[in-house]
Amino acid sequence: MKEYYSINELAMITSLTTRTLRNHLRQGTLNGEKVDGAWRFTPEDMDAFMAQPSVRGSIQANHNAVVFDFLADTAKRQNRACVVLDYAVDTVEAARITKFYCDRANAAHDVQLRINQHRGVTRVILSGGEDTVAGIMKSYYQEDSSLRSE
Repeated sequence: MKEYYSINELAMITSLTTRTLRNHLRQGTLNGEKVDGAWRFTPEDMDAFMAQPSVRGSIQANHNAVVFDFLADTAKRQNRACVVLDYAVDTVEAARITKFYCDRANAAHDVQLRINQHRGVTRVILSGGEDTVAGIMKSYYQEDSSLRSE
């Protein structure tokens, strides 16, 4: 399980800019640790931040925008996919899911990722090239089935 997330990963997950996240750090609404000049956030730091009512609304609006923008774009020049996945999991599994999708989204440069955890449900929104989104989902389910068989 991933022990920490970078500010760029937190920005990708929340859809907030790194500048906005740094403002939250200054205001004390986001906690993290600066190591060797780079911010690091534990899964607990992320959960506490995203659970705040003042933050939750902004995150939810940005997450919904990914889906709405996908649906509104009727002039796509290439095949695109937008997938919303809800996982009813505990916090350990939520952290594993978050790490998996963050790692894959970082490796793929044409995908948008949003992750939200609320009341025991981890919602993952992937939007991007059809092949990229399908490949990420396929690799998740292959990895997931191998973990279940162990």
